[in-house]
This record gives sequence, C-alpha cells and structure tokens, in this order.
Amino acid sequence: MKNVSFFALVLFSFLLAPSALAFQKNVPSTKEAEIDAFVRKVMAQFEVPGLSLSIVKDGKPVLAKGYGASSLETGAKVDEHTLFGIASNTKAFTATALGMLEEEGLLGWDEPVIDYLPSFRMSDPFVTEEMTIRDLLVHRSGLGLGAGDLMWWPPSDYDRKEIVRRLRYLPLETSFRSAYAYDNVLYSVAGEVIEAISGQTWEDFVQERILDRIGMTESNVLHSAAGHGANSATPHAPVDGVVKVISAFASDNTNPAGGINANAVDIAKWMIVQLDSGRVSLDTQSDPSRLFSRRTTQELWSIVTPKPISEPPSYLKATRTNFYGYGLGFNVQDYRGRKMVTHTGGLPGFVSRIAMIPDTKLGIAVFTNQESGYAFNAIVNYILDAYLEAQDTDWLEAYTISANASAAWVAAIEAQSAGSRNAESKPSLPLPDYAATYTDVWYGDVAVMENEGTLRMQFTHTPSLVGNLEHWQYDTFLVRWDDRELRADAFITFTLGPDGRIESAKMAAASPLVDFSYDFEDLLLRPKK
Repeated sequence: MKNVSFFALVLFSFLLAPSALAFQKNVPSTKEAEIDAFVRKVMAQFEVPGLSLSIVKDGKPVLAKGYGASSLETGAKVDEHTLFGIASNTKAFTATALGMLEEEGLLGWDEPVIDYLPSFRMSDPFVTEEMTIRDLLVHRSGLGLGAGDLMWWPPSDYDRKEIVRRLRYLPLETSFRSAYAYDNVLYSVAGEVIEAISGQTWEDFVQERILDRIGMTESNVLHSAAGHGANSATPHAPVDGVVKVISAFASDNTNPAGGINANAVDIAKWMIVQLDSGRVSLDTQSDPSRLFSRRTTQELWSIVTPKPISEPPSYLKATRTNFYGYGLGFNVQDYRGRKMVTHTGGLPGFVSRIAMIPDTKLGIAVFTNQESGYAFNAIVNYILDAYLEAQDTDWLEAYTISANASAAWVAAIEAQSAGSRNAESKPSLPLPDYAATYTDVWYGDVAVMENEGTLRMQFTHTPSLVGNLEHWQYDTFLVRWDDRELRADAFITFTLGPDGRIESAKMAAASPLVDFSYDFEDLLLRPKK
C-alpha cells in the first residue's frame, strides 16, 4: 500500500446535504476517495454489510459517513444518521456520568460502594467492604472473565436489580485487585449507584445529562432499540458459515454496560467533548460550558488496572505497546509512541471501536453491523497512520493474515477435541437418570428432560437457551441449542457420587468461537433437592 501523509476529506455528497457536519478547512490532503476505497476493500474482505465512520480533529468534525447496506434483506443503505449498537463503548458514558456526580460532591471515586448501595454484596465479605466506586469500572474485582453474564446474555427474565443482588453468589476467581478480567455485571452496579445518588435511572441520567446536552439528539440508551427504527442498522453475523441477518439483542438489563445506539454524526460530538476535557458548546456563537472538568478527564484516562503486554506477530508489529491498561471506561495504551484512549464494543451482529489520540485531538469511530474486529482495527489503524504520518503498514493484508491465523487455530482446537473423542464410549447411566432439575447458586435452575430417548436442556430464566443433548463421550454430552444464531454450543459433563447417582455437572463452551459472555464454565450445577 502506498504511504500517505494526511487525509483531505472533500466530502462532496455531505456538502450538499443540509444535515451534514461542517468540515475543517485545514485538513490533510488525500482525497476522500482513498478512504472510501480502503473502507470498501475491508468490508468486502471481512464480509461487513454496513459501516459507519466518523473522524474528528482539533475540535471539529472531519468526516461522518455511512457505507454499504443497513440490511442485506432490504438493501437499505447506511448513511451518517444510521444508528448502530455501540455495545461496550457505552462504558465510557457510565464512567463519565459517575465523574459528573463526583464533581458535584455526591460521591467519591475511592469511597466504598456500600456507602451508596448498602445492600451490595460480593461473595467475599472483605471485597464487599473494600470495593470502591473506582473498582466497579476497572475489571480487577476478582471475578473471572465475563462472570455472571449468563444472568442477562442471552436475554433473561432477571431484571437489573436481581442481577445485582445475585452477585453475592458469584465465586471469585482471583484475589481482589490482583488481576485484570473484563466484566459487565459491575457496570450494572455502577448504574444502580447513579440511580441511588441522582434519583434518576441510568437511562434518564445519561439521556438527559449527557446525550441531550452534547446534542446527540438521534442516539438512544436502550439495548431494546437496537436494530429498530426507520434508520437503524440491522445486525448480521456468520451463522453456519453464511453472513445473515440475526435477531437484535433486546434486553435492557445491562444498558449501563452496553445499551447505547449511536450514529456517525452523534458520536463525533461525543469524541469532541472527550478530547476537549468536557467542553460543550451546541451553539458556536455562545460561550462554551463544560460537561465535566479536566480533573475528570485525568481520572478517566489514567491506567488503574495494568493489562499484560504480549509481543504481536510480525505482521502486526506496529501495534506493539509499551504501556497498556484499563482506566475508567477506557483502555489506555500507546500507539506509535503516542497515548491512545480507546474501547471496543460487541453485541450479536454489531462490533465497534472508538480510538482517540489526545495530544493531536484526533478521534476515530467505526461501527459495523457484522462481527469482524479485523475490519474496524484495519480502518482505525489506517486512518491513525495517515494522520500521524507513520511508516506504511498494509493493514488490510495484516488483518487478513491475522484472521486466517485465528481461523486455523480454532480449526486445530476443534479438530483436536473431535480427534480425542471416544465415540464408542457409553454413558454411565440410562438416559432418564440424567433428567432432573439442576440448580446453580448464582444463575438458578437448569432443567434436563428426557423424552423417547432424547435429552433436552432448558435454562429456566433464559428462554433461548434450550436444546438437545447429544452424547459426546462417557458422561459428557454436547448441548446443541435450537436457536442456531446463538453460536454457543456447549459441553456438559456429569459427575457421579459414590452412590452412583449424579452429584454435579459442569459446562464448558464447545468452541473458542463461543462468546465469553456465555460463561458456562462458572456454573456448578447440582441436582435440586
């Protein structure tokens, strides 16, 4: 790929549109066509139907544009106003909301959560007493990766308050503050803290005090709104090897962790506010005001929890970091020697990334309606390199190699699992003896039923988690969910006690491709007495 210095984004189509963002006059000199060509190549390579791209620089919008199809079924086109689920990019909004309350003197970052939510409990009394507001946001609680997500992913009948109440039963995997492990459930707790202090639900607070103030008038704060509305992207994913429309995630239980839907126009406003330490001015002729101060910016963008640094493969050597960690709702790291604050987001059929370089006041947001992180990383890095005048890397080639390597790795693991299977083995018990209602202390009941020689499983609080158990080997069965869009088949292994009866059962994802939010491995199922 030819080395480019800077982008001049001459957006003829936007200049004709009355709703288009105003563009910088002092922009780099490469044509918009170069971005368009690269974006479309990436979309084709990684089978991304539709994409939203936003760039801001020096406090001004440079580009807000849509590419491709909002839906493969309808053929509707993506434009700068098309809404996408931004998933965990929402976490920065929740952290910012807490920062606003801290500036008002209504909470302290390092004050215990139980001072604001007296009923809050973790499984370890010490952690309950010591966990602070800051701890809710930085993934160092001792919970394992995605622990507790099965209480809301896929959508369950638990509400947010019940999910928070059940945290007390979730086992800790590591000691408090000793290790990084990404979680979602503690952001639900953060949402409850916001409600307890402000008297507003998380949804009302974020909508009224952040989105409305910034002028994000087209965005909303509800998971349940994803994929709905006249100009909303439809989620897509590869199901059995074919990219197709899938059902949107519809539960509002964890909006504080991932509920916002936004578009290119609105997210540009958010990045400008973040890059200017909370300064807000909806009318450029009026005096600007602040959503928050530089002090809160420093809190949001400072590493609290270090993350392991690994050496990237040669084709991704430009992504090598010297520092890497999690702040408050943001990942903080370096990119080509400059500090970068960034986050990604993932929901069924939507993945996204926001990346900002504070010292150059550069922000980039890429939203997609397919599940390819390779696509958004290639585009973000391409644009970062252009603005930073970095040495050329062919990011499309690099991430194509990465995708192929990942696919080969997954195939090898799945082949090894299948190859080590003893298909001639038999279950220890007759199939009816496996049928029972099992219970887990934090999730609740899981039913296994037998009918005419077939075992079926139903997670009683999660309507979509129902499927057949196919014998795998010995006392291990493969659970194949009826809803193939879940892409989350799992193994269940039954353990017999000394009396020959089932004592417990453990589950595990059947493939590395299963999303970590299906935290089957955290369940300890015991026959219900």
